[in-house]
Amino acid sequence: MLYFIQQVLNGLHSGALYALLAFGYALTNGILHRTNLAYGEVFAFCGQTMILAAVYGWQVLWLTLPATVAFGVAMAFAYAVLLGHVLSRGVFEPLADRSPNTIAAATLGVLLVLSELSRIAADTKDFWLPPMLAWPVTFAEGPGFRATLTVVQLIDIALIAAAIASGGWMLARSRFGRRWRAVSDDPLAAALCGVDQRAVFRSAVLGGGLAAALAGMLAAFYYGNISFGTGLVYGLKVLFVTAVGGYLSPSRAALGGVAFGMAESLWAGYFPIEWRDAWMYLFLVAMLVLIGAGRDSRQAA
Repeated sequence: MLYFIQQVLNGLHSGALYALLAFGYALTNGILHRTNLAYGEVFAFCGQTMILAAVYGWQVLWLTLPATVAFGVAMAFAYAVLLGHVLSRGVFEPLADRSPNTIAAATLGVLLVLSELSRIAADTKDFWLPPMLAWPVTFAEGPGFRATLTVVQLIDIALIAAAIASGGWMLARSRFGRRWRAVSDDPLAAALCGVDQRAVFRSAVLGGGLAAALAGMLAAFYYGNISFGTGLVYGLKVLFVTAVGGYLSPSRAALGGVAFGMAESLWAGYFPIEWRDAWMYLFLVAMLVLIGAGRDSRQAA
């Protein structure tokens, strides 16, 4: 039982990261209604930017550790804002009315560009952050075994829960949330009612980018490293998770991310880990086929 509790605790942390990514992805794609293959790479790019900026601040600027971390976080958020600006105005808006495959191809190109920029900036090397706040906090204990989470994991979960709760409240209660739902449901009707579609769309893309940046930084703090190839794996998982839950409810997409992280952790704890991703993708594809078919039949009725 203690071992099971440990896997559940591990799943809470990984599920929180997936939840934040799914929330941000649904926030953008609820309006775009197109497949965004670059979202996972924004996550990895911002996480690696934070690491590279921290390394530069430590080795070149001779900053203290808190100042180094703050410098890395500031640079990662700055790049997230820049990416949101470039993607919304340079990619999504010009191609929003084209074929869905056009957006998919364009964002695949953005993914490759960001991945190569990260690789070149790191000189194809892996830079690691030192372990931070790695003290274990015990939740259950028995003879010879303790179920624990580290302090940094608890901070990650708390920050993600606060971010998702704030985002969910904003979508449910604020003027932006009402406009977001209006544009997501019917852009033309929203425009006829005086809603500025471009402003809502750009805000949604920016919010999604900031969510990806926060997830990337929290993952970097915990794991110590994010490779330039990490974004593709996370991006595909979040794409499937969000597709299963639907793009019209970021909060529901976040719950799906938690469930997926929990299932992934339990698989890693009880079954061969080398088969984990294959079975998780197969499960997501099966869920997408079953739920998507039911969703299509309800819409046709």
